[in-house]
Amino acid sequence: MTSRPPENRGDKEPEPQAGAARPNAPQPAGSAAPAPPAPARRTLAPPDLQRSSADQPAAPVPPVASAPPPRLPPNPLPPRVSPTAPFGVSGAPGAPDPERLRTRFGRNFAAGEVIFREGDPGTESFLIEEGRVRLIKRVRGAERSLMVLKSGDLLGESALLAGVPRSSTAIALSPVVALALDQATLKSLLDNHPAVALRIVKQLVARLRDAEDQIESMMLSDTQSKVVNALLKLSQQARDEGGGGAISFSVSPMELSIRVGLDVDTVKRAVQQLREGQYLRVSDERLEIPDLDALRRLYHLLGVKDEIRGDS
Repeated sequence: MTSRPPENRGDKEPEPQAGAARPNAPQPAGSAAPAPPAPARRTLAPPDLQRSSADQPAAPVPPVASAPPPRLPPNPLPPRVSPTAPFGVSGAPGAPDPERLRTRFGRNFAAGEVIFREGDPGTESFLIEEGRVRLIKRVRGAERSLMVLKSGDLLGESALLAGVPRSSTAIALSPVVALALDQATLKSLLDNHPAVALRIVKQLVARLRDAEDQIESMMLSDTQSKVVNALLKLSQQARDEGGGGAISFSVSPMELSIRVGLDVDTVKRAVQQLREGQYLRVSDERLEIPDLDALRRLYHLLGVKDEIRGDS
């Protein structure tokens, strides 16, 4: 069957552009009829959300949930800082690592525990990080207190000398945390860290000065003179370290009694007399000297009084 020619309507239909399909053009045999064009869409849904039939309206596009921001780990805690800054050189170039020293050499002692005894072999030195330690020595069967050491102080330094026994007994007055350093470790620190060596030298010089002060105090016969002399030494030391202002320092009755070689009750009575005379003020275990010159004049008068008593 043949197709009929188009009727002549007087006007020619516009020629279709190249590549465009004629509206009623015959399709080749065996080909499927083309689907009508899909309606225009403002947004395209993801492929898995499109409908299977192209002639159906597009499914609404669900809002895309934004991914939650990644959770950052909390800020790490700052490293534990030793209250004494071991050897006083923490943070300095080439300084020993406090945490490493504490992990490897740290020791804990309960209050009243003996750290070492007089006569024991001196194999370790101890650097006090926390707490207080009392050094005592037996003299004719009686125990005499030598000194009280605090955080930052070194004790048992006789371990630097091989074969030297302990010259005193060390007892913890409170819970103590200390670094136990054997002879090889301590020698290595001294060789490789000059700041450590300088600090130890300063401590040994201070110990020698304290020993000289104790000898001077033993030569005084008057109890009040012993206490005033010790307070003058502590006041001068506090002023040198503080650089000015009110003179105050921390000292316990036990520490003061060790310095002057008297029992604690006698020292307390002497301090109370000075307090009543307004030569010092007491707050907890801290003493304040309001007028250092007045305390010096008192010491001079006590010396004159002792000389007069000796001549009579």
